[in-house]
Amino acid sequence: MAKVTFIGLGVMGRAIARHLLNAGHDVTVYNRTASKAEAWVAAYGGRSAATPAAAAEDADAVFTCVGADPDLEAVTLRGDGCFRTMKKGALFVDHTTASARIARQLAVEGKDRGFLVVDGPVSGGQAGAEAGKLSVMCGGSEKAIAAAEPLMKAYAARIVHVGGPGAGQQTKMVNQICIAGTMQAIAEAMGFAQAAELDLDKVFEAVSAGAASSWYFVNRWKSMAAEQFDEGFAVDWMRKDLGLALEEARANGSSLPAAALIDQFYAEVQAMGAGRQDLSALVRRIKR
Repeated sequence: MAKVTFIGLGVMGRAIARHLLNAGHDVTVYNRTASKAEAWVAAYGGRSAATPAAAAEDADAVFTCVGADPDLEAVTLRGDGCFRTMKKGALFVDHTTASARIARQLAVEGKDRGFLVVDGPVSGGQAGAEAGKLSVMCGGSEKAIAAAEPLMKAYAARIVHVGGPGAGQQTKMVNQICIAGTMQAIAEAMGFAQAAELDLDKVFEAVSAGAASSWYFVNRWKSMAAEQFDEGFAVDWMRKDLGLALEEARANGSSLPAAALIDQFYAEVQAMGAGRQDLSALVRRIKR
């Protein structure tokens, strides 16, 4: 059993923290909105702390899963951030989808303080988190990954060490670039099918078993056809993630013309007031 701290109890974080608790670890949680941490403790057990620093005291491992770079910096390096109180030799694992820049910064800061640091963004969505079947893309040293893997097995079906600090975040960018392209293709395909007055259920039956199928086709075609866009990952978050990918592409000299165009399509969806809807709401701009 390890003494574990979990910081950030959003949709993903609260499920991951629960799996760690159910695996027998001693879990302390922190959330910016304290009532969410208190509700988590009331529902599952463990304890809550008033600040990230207090939560991380004497912890063997500290996990974070927050919104974006500024949130991550706030709970680690600023004010009452956890890096202020973590003990030497402790493990730090970040599951936020953030920039490769901050992942590298935390790796350097952690090394200076004697921590093992992993940037480990996840894929699998809320359903994967609830089921404990996430895929984790890890950046960091071999020693850090070896320390993290036994803990991550509580909630992950696949753990891949991609490379050094920042490589996990870069791999998550690859993931989001692929998702954006896939969702745009599905939205266009649906618009075409509707213009051709095809039976969308029959189209699904025909296409879902062939080479054009994908996870998003199988799991979002019918909800998109019914104009139900409350299935999961929000448009606002996809725009954040595509922004990270485009920023990293500018830094490494790669070209992302399709991702840049789809990012603008998502901006149009935001302008419709659908920023909190599932990313499959991309089809709304085609149906206008």
